[in-house]
Amino acid sequence: MIQLADARRIIAAAEKKAAEIGQPMNIAVADAGGNLISHVRMDNAWLGSIDISIKKAWTSRAFDIATKDLATHSQSGSQFFGIHASNDGKVMIFAGGIPLKKDGKVVGAIGVSGGSGEQDHAVAEAGAAAF
Repeated sequence: MIQLADARRIIAAAEKKAAEIGQPMNIAVADAGGNLISHVRMDNAWLGSIDISIKKAWTSRAFDIATKDLATHSQSGSQFFGIHASNDGKVMIFAGGIPLKKDGKVVGAIGVSGGSGEQDHAVAEAGAAAF
């Protein structure tokens, strides 16, 4: 189970990476049920990315897959084509969501939005590594 202290540590590591690459981000951490535990909007991060970061965390937990990988599998002709329209449009298929695992079991997720897909994923990886 992810506690608030865990979420704060994850977010701090993600914020550090975002600062290193010079890209302000929105960073969300969700629990095993996909519920938001904590969210940070760094100074000057895009307002539109608040919702996206939260939904990336939810998506990553809902399907236990990095959103980067889900994006690959959701393209036309792929096995999950159209998945983004499910769950009332809550599913995000952009890089930046990563499941958080403990003892091999998914117990939550991080979602990051505010830069390119590559930047979002790198910041999410930094946060996940702190877990």
